[in-house]
Amino acid sequence: MVDHTNDLAGLQRRVEVLEAEADIRRLQARYMFLCDTPVPEAHVSDDSARIELILELFAEDAVWEGVGEYYDNQFGRAEGKAAIKSHFQSFWAEDRNPSLLLNAHYLTSEQIHVDGDTATGQWIHMQPWLYSDGTALLRSSRLNNAFRKDEGVWRYTRNRTENVFVAPLPKNFADAFPSASVLMNE
Repeated sequence: MVDHTNDLAGLQRRVEVLEAEADIRRLQARYMFLCDTPVPEAHVSDDSARIELILELFAEDAVWEGVGEYYDNQFGRAEGKAAIKSHFQSFWAEDRNPSLLLNAHYLTSEQIHVDGDTATGQWIHMQPWLYSDGTALLRSSRLNNAFRKDEGVWRYTRNRTENVFVAPLPKNFADAFPSASVLMNE
């Protein structure tokens, strides 16, 4: 009789890794979705509600940081949920002028590496930014994030972004974009 105990244990580990990768992929996509402007999440009417949803994705001891020669001074480093909350509050401040009208994140070049209840992931993303004064830019960044599974839920322990490029776009280059998202409204 053949002993399949080791085969089953190996299969279980492989399934756990695949499930972790899928959870982390959804976590990363959810974060980007919540950072889009206008926010497409149903029933999120203001940025404080959006920020609370974003914070749910982070561990208490998480770090959010912009690194590298361009992002060090622009984004800085926030350690812990309270500092991360403050970072996002300043980013979406109501008195920000010009205000952000559109920001959409496009993810590519995914790599996820799972090691038990911790993992890392790398992506490249691009995003157009449109402002109320007609100015616009295209930004691309590399992401190098770390995750930990806490009480059955994957969360960020590090969200690190490094500039690839920032390119100004012609003034008023886009003339058809939503003032609010109705995608998820039912």
